[in-house]
Amino acid sequence: MTINSKRSHYSNQLDEKTIGKHVTVGGWVEDIRDIGKIIFMIIRDITGPMQVVINQDDFSQAREIPRQSSILISGLVQSSKAKGKRVEIKLENIISIFPAQHPLPIDPTGRVESSIDKRIDSRALDLRNPQVSKVFLIRSKALEVIRRTLSDNHFIEVNTPKIIGSASEGGSNLFSFDYFKKIAFLAQSPQLYKEQLILALDRVFEIAPYFRAENSNTVRHLTEFQSVDIEAAFVDYHEIMDIMEETIKNIIKELTNSNLVNIDKNETIKSVLQSKIPELTYKECIQELNSNGEKIEYGDDLSDSSLRKLGQSHPGFYFITEWPLKLKPFYIHEKEDDEFLSNSFDLQVGYLELISGGTRQHNPNKIRKRLQEQGLNPQSFSEHLKTFEWGMPPHSGCGLGLDRLLMVLTNSINIRDVVLYPRDPIRLTP
Repeated sequence: MTINSKRSHYSNQLDEKTIGKHVTVGGWVEDIRDIGKIIFMIIRDITGPMQVVINQDDFSQAREIPRQSSILISGLVQSSKAKGKRVEIKLENIISIFPAQHPLPIDPTGRVESSIDKRIDSRALDLRNPQVSKVFLIRSKALEVIRRTLSDNHFIEVNTPKIIGSASEGGSNLFSFDYFKKIAFLAQSPQLYKEQLILALDRVFEIAPYFRAENSNTVRHLTEFQSVDIEAAFVDYHEIMDIMEETIKNIIKELTNSNLVNIDKNETIKSVLQSKIPELTYKECIQELNSNGEKIEYGDDLSDSSLRKLGQSHPGFYFITEWPLKLKPFYIHEKEDDEFLSNSFDLQVGYLELISGGTRQHNPNKIRKRLQEQGLNPQSFSEHLKTFEWGMPPHSGCGLGLDRLLMVLTNSINIRDVVLYPRDPIRLTP
């Protein structure tokens, strides 16, 4: 069907200034209320609902329109007496109807609850629920602010390969596949590439999907996730921490100013704007955990149960710094005054890790030694290591789990609520 009339206004553009204007609007039919002499139709678009007043001449056609059908109408804007509505549209013409086939798999108004699995199975329809679509408006705005903040800090956006020939971080949790009679992997991070790129580009960032072949069926893990990675020459990890704190604060400010987030209802993100994000050293975490009855030895990694206990006393944002070097990847730099500790940090929100980063090792001989200590073959990283012979400057960086940050910003308990089409060990569709 050819649409001969274009939409002139969105719902949020209809106000007292448009009274008396003829407009064309499009959206989906959310409700039809027949009160005898008049019919009220509620049409919703991405910006909100519109009330349409229909007179008797158009009753029969309006009554036959299935709810959730897409519709394009024209009409006259007039003031409204309805509670909470400033204006409404007096129907002049129904231009086009694209009917919805009932029964629908879920109720997109949210009046009838559906399981998250059913909602994801029908995600395109699920997004008609304004509470669901709001999550992804928040996600879009957060990405906009991240790009702007990093650009203002002189970072250049880059795009690195997702099909790689060796493990980027030396781990085993990679998806492998046949690549023209060779073994290839899906990238688990852009770590090696972004380090190489700062050799000339100085400061780089990438926002992209990465993959972890971990059989984790939890509310905070996915096999495909979005990561925000940055790397910068001639800075230490403290400066990276400052940049990421600035980025998160800018996101919260923008979401608040855009009325997408009410910080008064989310103490976790409200506290970020009130003071600098606090820091705890790894040693302080161990001491605190032991004093609270958690048996953990110095040098042990912080388990999920340990982090949950730590999160009980630190429910907001906080950094953990100075991790033992052995717990960190081969590319992390040791502290100058203690070779057993690392110049690294994690940003936590309660028990949830959002960011991991640190100062990178720029001495190729030390990197080779670290690779061997971790049971990795330096020869497998020869393409990467050769760039360190070309005048590699000292540098630092980090990776931010975008999906987890969205969990915090939207107060969600399941990472699948903030990802359009999540991938986990059991889900490959839609």
